[in-house]
Amino acid sequence: MHVGALSALLMALQDAPVSPAPATVSSSDSIWLWIALGVGVLALVAALLLAKVVLAGDTGTPEMRVISNAIREGAEAFLARQYKTIGVLAVVLAVVVFFGYYISPRTQPYALKTVIAFLVGAVCSGLAGFTGMYVSIRANIRTASAARSSLNGALQMALRGGAVTGLVVVALSLIGVGVLFLGFGGLTDPVGVPYQLVGFGFGASLVALFAQLGGGIYTKAADVGADLVGKVEAGIPEDDPRNPAVIADLVGDNVGDCAGRGADIFESTAAENVGAMILGAALYPVFGIKGILFPLIVHAINLIASIVGVAVVKTNDTEDPMAALNRGFYVTAGIALLGFAGAVKMMLSGPEVAWGWLVGCGVVGLATAFLFVWITQYYTESKYRPVKSIAEASLTGPATNIISGLAVGMETPAMPVIVIAAALLLSYYFGTQALAGFPGVSDYAKGIYGTAIATMGMLSCAAYILAMDTFGPITDNAGGIVEMSEQPDSVRDRTDKLDSAGNTTKALTKGYAIGSASLAAFLLFSAYLEEVRSIVADKVAHAGAAGVMPAGWSFTNINLAEIPVFAGALLGAMLVFLFSSLAIKAVGRTAQMVVKDVRDQFKENPGIMAGTSKPDYARCVSIVTGAALKEMVLPGVLAVGLPVAVGLIFRNFSSVYSAGTGGPVPTINGIPVNLGGASAVAGLLMVGTIAGILMAMLMNNGGGAWDNAKKWIESGQYGGKKSEAHKAAVVGDTVGDPFKDTAGPSLHVLIKLLATITLVLAPLFL
Repeated sequence: MHVGALSALLMALQDAPVSPAPATVSSSDSIWLWIALGVGVLALVAALLLAKVVLAGDTGTPEMRVISNAIREGAEAFLARQYKTIGVLAVVLAVVVFFGYYISPRTQPYALKTVIAFLVGAVCSGLAGFTGMYVSIRANIRTASAARSSLNGALQMALRGGAVTGLVVVALSLIGVGVLFLGFGGLTDPVGVPYQLVGFGFGASLVALFAQLGGGIYTKAADVGADLVGKVEAGIPEDDPRNPAVIADLVGDNVGDCAGRGADIFESTAAENVGAMILGAALYPVFGIKGILFPLIVHAINLIASIVGVAVVKTNDTEDPMAALNRGFYVTAGIALLGFAGAVKMMLSGPEVAWGWLVGCGVVGLATAFLFVWITQYYTESKYRPVKSIAEASLTGPATNIISGLAVGMETPAMPVIVIAAALLLSYYFGTQALAGFPGVSDYAKGIYGTAIATMGMLSCAAYILAMDTFGPITDNAGGIVEMSEQPDSVRDRTDKLDSAGNTTKALTKGYAIGSASLAAFLLFSAYLEEVRSIVADKVAHAGAAGVMPAGWSFTNINLAEIPVFAGALLGAMLVFLFSSLAIKAVGRTAQMVVKDVRDQFKENPGIMAGTSKPDYARCVSIVTGAALKEMVLPGVLAVGLPVAVGLIFRNFSSVYSAGTGGPVPTINGIPVNLGGASAVAGLLMVGTIAGILMAMLMNNGGGAWDNAKKWIESGQYGGKKSEAHKAAVVGDTVGDPFKDTAGPSLHVLIKLLATITLVLAPLFL
């Protein structure tokens, strides 16, 4: 960002002029950056050691290895083709961003840095997803083998495999942002550099969207196809080796839940780091460089706490595995909270700072994470009313099951929205109280920084949460390997317990992800408004005497009564629904291809059902791979293209349509600065985020409730497996599959992508 823009931004936050940033940062302050980078490197070393422990585990019987190898080959083949496709799209977009920045004299000096940050973010996100999946597809057979001896051994094997993903994701986000900050000259220009890092979040968002979308289409198309023909038509069990789609289904668990969710959480931490550093730069006169580096230290604490949390998890053959996983979460959260409070005291305290209020912001964020976990458990676990009501509705057929499930899904956003609203209000208030001793800083700046601290608090357990999430597909695959290799019932009982816990952890992580996305998106929205305001100030300043900047003018009031804003808001809400429709249709079309192939194989080879010959698993895997990669492109391009199109189209509207605040506006040569494009994008971003949050909650929790209603019936309720209620529940679960594993998780990423792409391209909208 231009020096003039930075000065204008700082002036907006203070009533009096501020001293310029020092040329260099003292070694006592810069040490925090080195500490954060050091912990990030140590976390990667810890992940490597955990991977070695997992890979050293027993690989079971030859029959088990045959199945595991098929899963591994399918997952690696899909991911290689997917990342090749994403890579091409990323390079094209990098070229567009470069020339978009280069053609403007104001942004020309930052064109190369923005593209470098974008590509580094994309590469780190892809590397995080690939590394985590590399271990998870090898941990599944080792978990299955460990289950032959004890539940505890299998639990620890699966969680350690998941912890590799969690540690790598958070560590790469921390190291990527830290190294770019250092490389771009952050120790000599600590205020200006954070704005040059927005490309990192954009690159992470782009990869996360396509990874989650492509993986989600793959996993649910294979799952739906396998269930419809296997369970409903042929009446064979889940993971039955006679089902040609069963290997594709198990592959999908990895590419959707491991690689996809890893990219999702990576993007959340990257966006939160960059957004919080931008707000820290705006408050540089208050906290100095410590306020900018604080987010990196929080994630360093996150890594340490998560390593300890994973290490303490153990169980026995009679305990519910979920209880052991929860204990690890409580330990992680406790350590993270203590570390967070210590970091606030050392980095954000001062004679005029009531740092206890800032600790309170972190507590609000951590409490929000706990509440989201609890709410998700309530709506998705079979011991509570929502799931039981869907199961009971299955007694009268698929129609009532779907009606009940959809009603539960529509109910689910209520409590989370109240929690998000309370978290934003409380953290905003706490922020104003913490900085009450600085009358020269606006209450808005104080409050927004409080919400940033709350976002950091919520993400302070991200590595452990992601470890629990990856635990889910590992145990799911382990159960499939055990069943397909015809292991004893005692082994299957153990993997069933782990699989049940894994289903819960996957649902919890989705709730956690949408909660963190909500706070991170608001943080980035605030950063976007400040970016636009500073760009306008810079334009006016460069106009010299011809430019007039009204005292106290800001871009924080977006007027929905203005035509461009209202139109942009409508388009933002529409994007959420159209994107969801395209994602679900993609699952449906791909699933139809799977269904046709499974039916064809049953007809072509009657020996499959008789158990005398094996199905062609590879054929089904190939069909799903090609279709999923093709189907992910259109919704992904729509998500990237619409906000850009809105900003560029509406920038040509006369300022008559948009004054920005409804009051005095900046002028150049007596003509109001045209804010049509920036205002329209703000409306799109604001309403698109709200609609996306609500839809994601509906789909995630509604789909999870449908799934566990089916599993509850399979446990023996209402006639158990093969009963009429079970058949109805399978249909409901099939409807919920693309909700909870494709469209819903992709919306987490969509709302953050909208925020990062608008932040990066804000200079083009004016």
